[in-house]
Parts: sequence; structure tokens; C-alpha cells
Amino acid sequence: MTISSAAKPHRTTWAWVIGTFFGSGLLKPGPGTYGSIAAVLIWRLLAYGLDLGRPALSFLTLGLAILATVVGIPAATRVARESGKKDPQIVVVDEAAGVWVALLFAAPVWKHYVLALVLFRIFDILKPPPVRQLERLPEGAGIMCDDLMAGVYALICFVVIAHFAFPNF
Repeated sequence: MTISSAAKPHRTTWAWVIGTFFGSGLLKPGPGTYGSIAAVLIWRLLAYGLDLGRPALSFLTLGLAILATVVGIPAATRVARESGKKDPQIVVVDEAAGVWVALLFAAPVWKHYVLALVLFRIFDILKPPPVRQLERLPEGAGIMCDDLMAGVYALICFVVIAHFAFPNF
């Protein structure tokens, strides 16, 4: 017995690959944490593989955050529509963009990227104003922007903590 194509939910492949951040959003429990960790691992691999100095790494990180946002908004919109959910938990490209914002001034040393990751997840989960309010933006913009703001809060805290905790920051 075959299932007709009308019975299968339509999924736009590119949007689901990007929206779930290459499938990391399909992992449970806590898909947002998995998406964030996947983004940090990609960042770390690029940082070590390209052997960039801190300024160049910051520019690359900014580029990653911008790219994730530019392709993430339409991908998140499409996945939300196709899943029938306003903000599906499986969409984690927003976590990737947010954690990359948090990593903007980090060095590729474990203390830096773990601190940035933890701070980002704290702000992403707690959603202090205006993070929660940004969720009200329409479709993919709302899905992405709250995590970008959580990333900004994490970045600010990272810089303050790093200034005092890490010599030669």
C-alpha cells in the first residue's frame, strides 16, 4: 500500500535543512541547546582550520551570524508554515545566529566559547525584555530576532566577564 502525496506533509528541503540547522534541531531533548552546540562546533572548526587572528575571526563570526539571519528568516518562515506551528522547536538556525553573535569577540579557546555558549543559552531561555517582545515580530523575523537579541545580551556579558576573568583579553 502506498501513501498518496496528498497525505504526506510538504517539506521544502532547503528550508528544513537550514531551519533545523542541518538536523541538529531534530535532536531531543533540548533542540535549542543542540543547535547552539552545533554552531559553536562549526565556529571552532573554522577558527582552528583557518588559523585566523582575533580580528579576522570576529569578521568571520559576524559574517556567519549575518548569513544565518539572512537565510534563516525565510527558512524559519517556511518551516513554521509547513509545520503549522508559530515557532517550532525544531527551528534552531536562530540559535546558531544568536550564539555566533555571542562569540563575536571570543578567542578560539575553550573558556571563551564555553562562556559565550552558556551566557547565550541563559538569555535565550530567560528571555529578558526585549527578547520576549521580539518573538511577536511576524513569522521568521520573530523566530530569529529574539535569539539575536539574546546573543547581544550574552556578548555584552561575555565582554565584561572576559575583561576581568581572562588576562590579555
